[in-house]
Amino acid sequence: MRRMIVPVLFGLCGMAVLVSLGVWQLQRLAWKESVLAEIDARIGSAPVGLPAMPDAEADKFLPVVVAGRFTGDQLDVLVSRKQIGPGFRVIAVLETDAGRRVMVDRGFLTDEARGLPRDVVVVEVTGNLVWPEEVDGFTPAPDLGRGMWFARDVPAMAEALNTEPVLIVARSLTGDGIEPMPVDSSAVPNDHMNYAITWFLLAFVWAGMTGLLLWRMRRNVE
Repeated sequence: MRRMIVPVLFGLCGMAVLVSLGVWQLQRLAWKESVLAEIDARIGSAPVGLPAMPDAEADKFLPVVVAGRFTGDQLDVLVSRKQIGPGFRVIAVLETDAGRRVMVDRGFLTDEARGLPRDVVVVEVTGNLVWPEEVDGFTPAPDLGRGMWFARDVPAMAEALNTEPVLIVARSLTGDGIEPMPVDSSAVPNDHMNYAITWFLLAFVWAGMTGLLLWRMRRNVE
């Protein structure tokens, strides 16, 4: 029996650690769901005027309404939509009535419609301020000759289009057959439930392995 004390303690400690990690992930899940609820509430709140100096943290997802005119400067970001296929997000320069140059993500356009004229000039855009984090080490450099980008990189797009580093994702129609792709919280990672299940499963496996070890030790003694 004394030989089994160490394996038993080791097994119990291991299970305790794994179960505690699973519980911690459930606590993180509750926190993340609260954060997502706050984000959704903010996204859907009444729009306000564009702040004088938008902040990437304080003003993230802020609903705004802006009137102005599209200058004709634009670029397209390659995307793919389920059950539709590849297409582009149309990023256009909006010159506001106050004389500011900002970017508007007008929404989705199919590959076939990319070459069609975009005639809408004067608009009032309702949308949300975002600073997407879509660029990583595998993102190709933009094809500037074709005006094609592979991720929404706000600072780089602003430099290319000579605008403020401000992107408004339209949730209202801006015409030209472009379908808005409104902001929602689905893009915010929330894998805590999967992590919790993983830790609990590992605890179950640990318990099984510990039981098997004790059973084999007992058989050897007999």
